[in-house]
Amino acid sequence: MVFTKRDVVDIIEQNRDALSDELQNRAERQRRAVFGDSVYARGLIEFTSCCKNDCRYCGIRASNKNAVRYRLSLQQILECCETGHSLGFRTFVLQGGEDPGFSDAELCEAVSRIKERFPDTAVTLSVGERPRSVYRDFYSAGADRYLLRHETANEEHYAKLHPPQMSLKNRKRCLYDLKDIGFQVGAGFMVGSPYQTVYDLAEDIVFLEELDPHMVGIGPFVPHRDTEFKDFRRGSLNLTLVMLAITRLALPKVLLPATTALGTIAPDGRERGIRCGANVVMPNLSPLDVREAYSLYDGKICTGDEAAECIMCLKRRLESVGCRLDMSRGDSPVI
Repeated sequence: MVFTKRDVVDIIEQNRDALSDELQNRAERQRRAVFGDSVYARGLIEFTSCCKNDCRYCGIRASNKNAVRYRLSLQQILECCETGHSLGFRTFVLQGGEDPGFSDAELCEAVSRIKERFPDTAVTLSVGERPRSVYRDFYSAGADRYLLRHETANEEHYAKLHPPQMSLKNRKRCLYDLKDIGFQVGAGFMVGSPYQTVYDLAEDIVFLEELDPHMVGIGPFVPHRDTEFKDFRRGSLNLTLVMLAITRLALPKVLLPATTALGTIAPDGRERGIRCGANVVMPNLSPLDVREAYSLYDGKICTGDEAAECIMCLKRRLESVGCRLDMSRGDSPVI
């Protein structure tokens, strides 16, 4: 269904104190109507914590002198994929900061090598803003999907969260370029970020309806101790669940993760996200010794030292809400 800004504001206000059973059930029914009981697994590889940008909310922002910086080698990335493939993963997500030390050519080689060694897998990139020509190179190398959260669709709000050299106009340009090239495209936003209003959230939904992406990443804002937003309150679980449910109803076929941030603010956060329409989880395949260093926000949960054990635990948790872990590529049904 199509939502206006007024529709979204009204739903938020109606569910402000507590998520209603009606909204949750509608979102869950919509998810099952399209995807059945499948929740798709993506293997996340956080390959660099270096970033040239200085986004005001991010723990790996360029000006954070306390951040632990690392950069995985091509061999390390392939080893992560080898581990993941043996566990059954058929999608790998290469995520990192906008790192000038990891060239576009090196990233193309990484994608190409992954697809060559594991031809039955999909590769998703999440490496920020690039020129259209570079996106085209990534696609030619074999990348299938691209995640680029817009963070907020309101220009004034965007400017409060990002440095002057970044713009919402360019972020949107990137998203439309990616879609035009042929990627399965993911956008998304934070819930409860500093200075955000319910009207900003309504604008996010309207923008997503216009973009019609294949994926949408929604998670609560969680402050980081080394940013200027360190004293701001984190986004609420309830409002995040409301926005997940609205997104599922607005975009019935979208791939919608139950994010790590959701699991960080509540022990059962991801399960509750699934109940509100989410249908993707992203276990971490990064080397154990760097997982804590990829610190976008405080308190980020990290998987245990046995990935296989983590998968079995995840399966049980999904079964507890009537779903099953689907390790297939899980391509988008959006045409």
